[in-house]
Amino acid sequence: MSRRRLVLVLGDQLALDNPALEGFDPACDQVLMIEAAGEAGWVWSHQARIALFLSAMRHFRVELEARGWPCDYRALDAGPEPAGPASGEALAGPPDPEPRTGRDPAQGTGDFADRLAQALAEHRPQVLVACEPGEWRMQQALQAAARAAGVPLELRADTHFLCSRDAFARWAQGRRELRMEYFYREMRRQHRVLMDGDAPAGGQWNFDADNRKGFPARGPGPIPEPARFPPDALTREVLALVRRRFADHPGSLDDFAWPVTRAQALEALQHFIEARLSSFGPWQDAMWTGLPWGWHALVASSLNLHLLHPREVVAAAEDAWRSRDLPLASVEGFIRQVLGWREFIRGVYWLDMPGLAEANFYDHQRPLPAWYWTGDTRMACMREVVGQTLRHGYAHHIQRLMVTGQFALLAGIRPQAVADWYLAMYVDAVEWVELPNVAGMALFANGGRFTSKPYIASGQYIHRMSNYCKGCAYRPEQRHGQGACPVTTFYWAFLDRHEAALAASPRTVMMVRNLARLDPQERQAIRDQAGAYGDRLDAL
Repeated sequence: MSRRRLVLVLGDQLALDNPALEGFDPACDQVLMIEAAGEAGWVWSHQARIALFLSAMRHFRVELEARGWPCDYRALDAGPEPAGPASGEALAGPPDPEPRTGRDPAQGTGDFADRLAQALAEHRPQVLVACEPGEWRMQQALQAAARAAGVPLELRADTHFLCSRDAFARWAQGRRELRMEYFYREMRRQHRVLMDGDAPAGGQWNFDADNRKGFPARGPGPIPEPARFPPDALTREVLALVRRRFADHPGSLDDFAWPVTRAQALEALQHFIEARLSSFGPWQDAMWTGLPWGWHALVASSLNLHLLHPREVVAAAEDAWRSRDLPLASVEGFIRQVLGWREFIRGVYWLDMPGLAEANFYDHQRPLPAWYWTGDTRMACMREVVGQTLRHGYAHHIQRLMVTGQFALLAGIRPQAVADWYLAMYVDAVEWVELPNVAGMALFANGGRFTSKPYIASGQYIHRMSNYCKGCAYRPEQRHGQGACPVTTFYWAFLDRHEAALAASPRTVMMVRNLARLDPQERQAIRDQAGAYGDRLDAL
């Protein structure tokens, strides 16, 4: 039968206030949800990432049907099983003879587009309605599918965000530099968050300087565990499906306990506010062996699936500060990540796509080391963070920026391979947030479009902010020679390679002043060591 509107709900738009659902009439409209294997294979996705999306989608379907809203749900189970490893036969590394970049162009949006085309042919709607997607690639796919079917496409602005794409473009217009700090202040004023009249609460906008502590030598001490959710029957079905169909994909499902419903997401947020927010600020950059969560919130996946709205997350944190007198540095630091950085990054993504996906300011071309997929490296910091990522599909922002990210920058790895790895490996990864964070923040691949310097440091930074270096095969203080830390070697080689450009910036001039203190022989020894390490990245 012909439908008035076919309302497409994408897998990262799982909210009843999804603007695509506004005005929905179950008598003449139809919801469409599509599971597509190509979305798991477009990048070689972590099993936990696949499971989170599928479980959250299936739970949302139940919620829609409980309202009496007809939902055409096209599940993977209904499609043919691909040939591949037997159930549970997960591989230790990429299945191809050569390590994968992470992206499989053959996957694209092909099977999603095919399933959408089939649904359009079957339902014959007067219009296809969708909320604007979170990926440029998916937006192109929707437009192409609707055009091919001869069905008008109505893309509605995504009201999940506190700054629309158009509003960000207006803010950015005419600015020589895009800086999150100025955008964040504008958002604070506009939404009246942490404000005392026209002034910022506490007399300053930013408490970042108070929030950079490493754990003491004795360790982090007791930290309340985050809220975790044992899989229910529906999630267990999904886990079995993922183990069967995606057994060759990286990662583990053994510890899967992520929120997959709005009720669980709200519980996770409340638990963080009550038990962990107070100490989040000072220790948000700290790292420790065997401590995957630290004091972090673990609500990014729920935000990015739209199980939580950023407005309620920000309000919960501010209310806790005002009612319970929580430390302002912790509350402001958390709010800045949600109201500031998250909204800013999304704006940059849509402003700079599709060029951002190909940005490579330093022309780095080395392939991604195979141990990014396995954790099998002698570098203790990389082994710890990659191992944690494989187990949980999670690492916090400093682990991503200053361990896996900065190593890729310093070692000269091709940005597209690195960005694909991040998109594949983290449960909270959606391209609008992942790509600008990786290409712009971690890799400086866009040449400082919104950052004033490359975020780089020697292995001494990791030593200061963690206990990873204890017992490592490499020594963080050593630039060259036997036992030299690859991070440290690559750091000094990077300074040597880009000395003129770094000396011209007030943000990085002190780095190259330190470089100038080295005699020519030592600088050559660093170059030689970096070259030797670069030739055998897989063996580090």
